[in-house]
Amino acid sequence: MNSDSYHSPDEIAWCPGCFNNSILKAIKQALSDLEIPPHQAAFSSGIGQAAKLPHYLKCNLFNGLHGRALPVAQGIKLANHQLLVIAEGGDGDGYAEGGNHFIHAVRRNIGLTYLVHNNQIYGLTKGQASPTSESGFVSPTTPLGNLNFPEQPLTLAIAAECSFVARGFAGDAGQLAELIIEGLKNPGFSFIDILQPCITFNRINTLKWYQERIYKLPPEYDPYDKPAAFAKAQEWGDKIPTGIIYRNKRIPLEKQLPQLAGSSLLKGEQKKDDRESLIAEFR
Repeated sequence: MNSDSYHSPDEIAWCPGCFNNSILKAIKQALSDLEIPPHQAAFSSGIGQAAKLPHYLKCNLFNGLHGRALPVAQGIKLANHQLLVIAEGGDGDGYAEGGNHFIHAVRRNIGLTYLVHNNQIYGLTKGQASPTSESGFVSPTTPLGNLNFPEQPLTLAIAAECSFVARGFAGDAGQLAELIIEGLKNPGFSFIDILQPCITFNRINTLKWYQERIYKLPPEYDPYDKPAAFAKAQEWGDKIPTGIIYRNKRIPLEKQLPQLAGSSLLKGEQKKDDRESLIAEFR
């Protein structure tokens, strides 16, 4: 199976040269390397430029409300955990509108992968500051400079014991594809924050800016070392690490629930008499 198996004929509406294209390439490569048939992959996305990505894939897709990709993705996985489920969106979609869903999805540890395109700005609505925008960042909504401290999603995920936490870079589609593969293979909730230069609205965190700072974690780094993971998650500025930051061996929620451990809800038998008697109790 090659990456062309996931090709969609829909016209891509991103800016020419947008690094969302690199992320799309990495996802196709990961699905291809794992030999996942398109009908076995289910995507859930919200609103935004990043959330358009599944439109450009041949796959199952639920495109919902702003910040609500994760509730739908969790429902899909619990109903049919034979599917490979990916939730996907941008930093505004995931860390602002979807911030509450994010932290509780991490806690539940349902077996799906969450990909966040982090360009530190709202791209679809023309360049407003996002939760990850740098302090002092000037935008249409912060003309005097961003007065808020930027959110640290990796640190939040580690604190909530996310079973797989990684950071990728859209400027390195090869490494990103490898991280997505590892995230998809992880049995629990996998979170990958993807640093993505916005060539139109973010003139600070450019491709060159990232290239001067990003480095890959060395092979001897131990992602099971939680204090070390916290230190790497907070490393930002002159040096920015990419790779698998943290992981643990938590058991996914669907493997712990007796009604789900043996089979998906999709395959469960439900008798009409059982439904009627349950409804009758609430009349």
